[in-house]
Amino acid sequence: MIATGIIMGIAGTLAMDIWAWVLGLMGQPKPNWAMPGRWLGHVFRGRVFHDDIGAAEPVAGELGLGWALHYGVGVLYGVVFVLLAGPGWVESPAFLPLWAFSLLTIGAGWFLLQPGMGLGWAASRTPSPWKVRAMGLVAHTVFAVGMWVPAVMAG
Repeated sequence: MIATGIIMGIAGTLAMDIWAWVLGLMGQPKPNWAMPGRWLGHVFRGRVFHDDIGAAEPVAGELGLGWALHYGVGVLYGVVFVLLAGPGWVESPAFLPLWAFSLLTIGAGWFLLQPGMGLGWAASRTPSPWKVRAMGLVAHTVFAVGMWVPAVMAG
């Protein structure tokens, strides 16, 4: 089950990255994983919340750290989901519970990462908070689809 969760997490995160690439082709700004990497580097130093992560002291290897955070969290979510859902779900994967779980995981971004980087609770300090929130919900739906496909293929 752990291996299934790891594969699901990688596939879901990859699906999000492909979605971001498609959006980039349509003019949407691409994610800058250096800033979450900088944030994580500062978390390791004991500081979680910043007014503006872009103004914080750069962290060595922050881009790589950001990508590792991105995929590490995706894998963690995949593993946590299969452990919560159990072997019955792995044998016969249903989309709805996975989608609900994926939508719940946006809470970590809204209530930890975004305020930690100075974007406010649920992106409230951004120019278009409702757009950011909606795009996050769509991205987490894409994440769910990306996790579900390998689960169905393995089931």
